[in-house]
Amino acid sequence: MGKQFTIRQAKAADETAVRACAEDAYQQYVAVLGEYLPPMAADFASLIASGFVHVAVGAQAEVVGYVVFFHRDDHVFLENVAVRSNATGRGIGKGLIMFCEREARLSGAGSVKLYTNEKMTENLLIYPHLGYREIERKTEDGFHRVFFEKPL
Repeated sequence: MGKQFTIRQAKAADETAVRACAEDAYQQYVAVLGEYLPPMAADFASLIASGFVHVAVGAQAEVVGYVVFFHRDDHVFLENVAVRSNATGRGIGKGLIMFCEREARLSGAGSVKLYTNEKMTENLLIYPHLGYREIERKTEDGFHRVFFEKPL
């Protein structure tokens, strides 16, 4: 079965769909963490206007996932990646991360860095599987975060 999604730069008209995707994807963690997560309240209009958001769109041109990344010093920071709950398990998240890495490589960045919450245990398994290594753990803004890096 071939890839059932394409990735493109987000447009202003995608803001509502991107926000809905974030709320859908992160809702499962609200109970675990006891509060909303920052990606659920992101300023997507400004992130999209800055060119930091790319969306995965399905066969019906619907937004099924998105990734937010941007340059920070000598690396690209992968701020957020999310996939709608009804679209998981199809390689969309991995595709979005690989897209970010490809763009980072093309731009000359030395690595991709990201963090996740320590209670998002599946992420702690996924990122090393994709070649990321844990570099630090610390508490920021009340969240216990695990930081990862992947040299390019």
